[in-house]
Amino acid sequence: MALVTGARTGLGQGMALALARAGADVAALGSSAMSETAGAIRQVGRRFHALEVDLLKKFDAKGVVSTVVSQLGGVDILVNNAGIIRRADLLDYSEDDWDDVIDVNLKSAFLLSQAAARHMVETKRPGRIINVASMLSYQGGIRVPAYTASKHGIAGLTKAMANELAPHGITVNAIAPGYMATDNTEALRNDPNRNAQISARIPMGRWGTPDDLATSVLFLASSASSYITGITVPVDGGWLIR
Repeated sequence: MALVTGARTGLGQGMALALARAGADVAALGSSAMSETAGAIRQVGRRFHALEVDLLKKFDAKGVVSTVVSQLGGVDILVNNAGIIRRADLLDYSEDDWDDVIDVNLKSAFLLSQAAARHMVETKRPGRIINVASMLSYQGGIRVPAYTASKHGIAGLTKAMANELAPHGITVNAIAPGYMATDNTEALRNDPNRNAQISARIPMGRWGTPDDLATSVLFLASSASSYITGITVPVDGGWLIR
């Protein structure tokens, strides 16, 4: 049983569907209805449960996990994918934008991981927690200070949680997608200059798609990765080596 946040569209939807195709029942958390995700997962014969939770507001992480347990029977895999981005020059960046991005991208991942890990420890499940990092877990970016801070935080949180949860048989790893064609990057893709700059630096010559994360999430969610923890895996078309 898997809980995937931010699964209405894009990368979260793609990872949720990949897990379902591999045999997992899926609970998906999002701020609005996820009919497309629900239909795709049910079409492959897996159970699906939607949780409409606005991570911009105070939420009950323990209650989220309890709901998934009651609906699907447990939580074996947690994918912390939900994220937002707010763009502005550093000197103009607002405190509200900073707080919103940190709350959704980093704080919610910590709270949900903590709640899911408690369940895994109590039920003696060899759980898997998979966080979604970013190329900006390695770099500074432009006009996205809160997003960069949150994704550096995800990389550090992954290591910290991995250290404490390893004795319980729970692994914690992260995936760092490269430049992906999703809602979050629409502004970049619509900017001819930035689009050209980014595309020219990707050795594989294209933006990534949600399908490009399937192998990584399935590996990190499976028993094949049981001796791997605390790492961040770039899935970036070669961006970091250029």
